[in-house]
Amino acid sequence: MVLNYIWIGLILIAVIVGIVQAAVFGQADIFNAIVNSTFDSAKTGFEISLGLTGVLSLWLGIMKIGEKGGVVEGFSRVVQPFFGRIFPDVPKGHPAYGSMFMNISANMLGLDNAATPMGLKAMQQLQEINPDKNKASNAMIMFLVLNTSGLTLIPVSVMVYRAQLGAANPADVFLPILLATYFSTLVGLLSVCIIQKIKIWDPVILFTLLGLTAVIGGILFGSTFMTQEALTKWSTIIANIILLTVIVSFIIAAMVRKVNVYDAFIEGAKDGFHTAVGIIPYLIAILVAIGMFRASGAMDLLVNGMGWLFAAIGLNTDFVPALPTALMKPLSGSGARGMMIDAMTQYGADSFVGRLTCILQGATDTTFYIIAVYFGYVGIKDTRYAVLCGLLADLAGIIAAIAIAYMFFH
Repeated sequence: MVLNYIWIGLILIAVIVGIVQAAVFGQADIFNAIVNSTFDSAKTGFEISLGLTGVLSLWLGIMKIGEKGGVVEGFSRVVQPFFGRIFPDVPKGHPAYGSMFMNISANMLGLDNAATPMGLKAMQQLQEINPDKNKASNAMIMFLVLNTSGLTLIPVSVMVYRAQLGAANPADVFLPILLATYFSTLVGLLSVCIIQKIKIWDPVILFTLLGLTAVIGGILFGSTFMTQEALTKWSTIIANIILLTVIVSFIIAAMVRKVNVYDAFIEGAKDGFHTAVGIIPYLIAILVAIGMFRASGAMDLLVNGMGWLFAAIGLNTDFVPALPTALMKPLSGSGARGMMIDAMTQYGADSFVGRLTCILQGATDTTFYIIAVYFGYVGIKDTRYAVLCGLLADLAGIIAAIAIAYMFFH
């Protein structure tokens, strides 16, 4: 229901702004740009889905090996104490725990291609125990918000783009991103806990959050003893080692149980193909609305209006040129990435705006994309308060990113 209003709203705003642009400013070509954006966005949505087909087939095949080898079940037992408290409606030992853990872990390591198939698998398992198949369950909302908050320990892709655009120290945004994304995730988690009346002061939840804070603090402290080049290099190496370890451990565990590994992989890979096809309509729908919104000039008007407002109340407005990346990130990951690259190209990779856009890119995830694809895949129509909590986490990440950028680079 919420996505329905958002989708209609984006399209109506785009049309209204287009009419105003044409009538007041004489921009007759604006309608041509809006119409062309629908075709371009539809093509982009299909290409993204097509590109996901191979990745989904690969990782759902690997997941199936892990399931039959008992590894996913083992992950479920490991995360049961904490996940059992923030997902109280999921039965103890349910395989969804393992899928959610692997999805969140992949996101934390910046392994986006591996995270999506695992996330879709988790949503499918959560839908199986959902009493109302058209309405998002509490567990689904918690899982989605943890995804949209974008907790990332190793922002490899952002550092790679910085290196390509000539940054003197591509990894100088590593620590700011880590801090900003942590605040985003924490706010997202706490907001859902409050709405679902989950006891935040439960010893297990409190100990886990304090432990995670200690881990992040340890990473921050340890990274101060490494050069930026070494930090980038070892972050990439560690992420790849963990990824390969997961694959090999799944295969070995399946062999120990005398599972036919090849047949298990094929079984899961077939699910990956059907999954990729199933998300095409939902992906195209949200991308078309976003494309029209951008092409109409509504995004530019929004940013300029915010800049005027911040200046009027006496705030420093050096961060305003980075706002397009912040506003686009919840809507489109590729759109935000394009704006980040454009900002670094225009202002310089090592400028304040260039660094801030990188922090904003890494601080949160694509809320509407994730909600549209994940909920669309399992047929959820009523998303309840998932969008609200997801956007609240995004707002926390944006505010934290701006504040941290001023602390580090201004």
